[in-house]
Amino acid sequence: MKKVEAIIRPEKIEGVVDGLSKAGFNSLTFYDVKGRGKQGGLVELFRGKAYKIEFIEKVKIEIVVSDSDVEKVIQIITDKAFTGNIGDGKIFVSDIVEVVRIRTKERGDKAL
Repeated sequence: MKKVEAIIRPEKIEGVVDGLSKAGFNSLTFYDVKGRGKQGGLVELFRGKAYKIEFIEKVKIEIVVSDSDVEKVIQIITDKAFTGNIGDGKIFVSDIVEVVRIRTKERGDKAL
C-alpha cells in the first residue's frame, strides 16, 4: 500500500476530488495548508508598493491506495491540478506498513 500526498492550488481541489471519485477513489482526506516552494513565496504589488508573501495557501490531499493504483491516482491528480504555472504543487508517495479499520478490525488492503 502507498500513501499519496498532493499539495495543490485551492481552486483545483474540486476537480481533483471529482476526478478521483469518478475513478472509484472515494476515501481521502484534504485540508488547508500554507507553504512555499523553491521560489520562496511571491511578491505582489498593491498601490505601487511591493509586498512579500512568505507562505502561499494550498490544499493538501492524502489518499492511501493499493500499490497497483498509485500511477492511476498520480495521473488523475496531475491532469486535474495542472495549470502549467509555477505553484501547481507536488505529489509525494510513501510506503504504508499497515492499515486497520477500527470498526471491523480488518487489516491491509481489505481495510482500504
